[in-house]
Amino acid sequence: MISVELILLALSPIFLALIAWEWWRYRQVKPAIYRWQDSLANAILALMYQGGEFIAVIVLMPVFIVIYQWRLFEIEINVSTLFLAFLLQDFLYYWFHRASHQVRWLWASHIAHHSSRLMNFSTAFRQSLTYPISGMWLFWTPMMLIGFSPKIVLAVVALNLAFQFFVHTQSVKKLGVLEYIFNTPSHHRVHHACNPCYIDKNFAGVLIIWDHIFGTFIAESESEPCRYGITDNFESDNPLLITFYEWQKMWQDLLVANNVGEKWLSLFGPPRPKVNIDTTDKSLTISNEKID
Repeated sequence: MISVELILLALSPIFLALIAWEWWRYRQVKPAIYRWQDSLANAILALMYQGGEFIAVIVLMPVFIVIYQWRLFEIEINVSTLFLAFLLQDFLYYWFHRASHQVRWLWASHIAHHSSRLMNFSTAFRQSLTYPISGMWLFWTPMMLIGFSPKIVLAVVALNLAFQFFVHTQSVKKLGVLEYIFNTPSHHRVHHACNPCYIDKNFAGVLIIWDHIFGTFIAESESEPCRYGITDNFESDNPLLITFYEWQKMWQDLLVANNVGEKWLSLFGPPRPKVNIDTTDKSLTISNEKID
């Protein structure tokens, strides 16, 4: 059976080669866009994430099979239906990603991906093993109800995630006409930025068209360089602290909540109000120094 883990594992040599190339290219640029402690944390988080996903697929596959038994249509797999699966999954990914910034229960997992002050290819590896707990998989179940088999759904999810590795970089500037169709490094730098004007924008997986349609698009501006990380000055290279940072804060808020409404909001309301960090420091972006 094709799985998320197998597809991403097969592509890992390409991922690692690009990380090595990017590090080598920018090794003498100040400020550095790589720190070994940050990259090591990203690698450990990726392994934890893969382990969590492997267990989740085993546990959830019986659920997926039951859901698939209630499918509305018998879909024959061909080029057209595979394209439809890609398009539908990318649409659902947009809403999963947007919800992950607006619902605290989902943000508790997704925050790990945004917690680095750096932006490089290794940042794509910075994932949380708690995604199955927060319910990322629920967003793919409509595809199974429509008639796409769990195997096809998981394969399309994996390909979407694989594409997103390539947008985690400062090495690639704007890509002309492709900027209007696809999620690009420029668009995704905006998504990772903690500048107030960039927060909660550009949720695309592969196609940026969803952000244009639903009003969440903003272009990267030369006058507003991206600064990365989350907005409460969190900085850590400890994979466990990165993974459970927001879960711990959420649990603390739940314990002190005064009533059922407050308890509900502590879990499923918007993430805690974002604190504006000092965005005058431009040390977290690549300098204008010429790179040979």
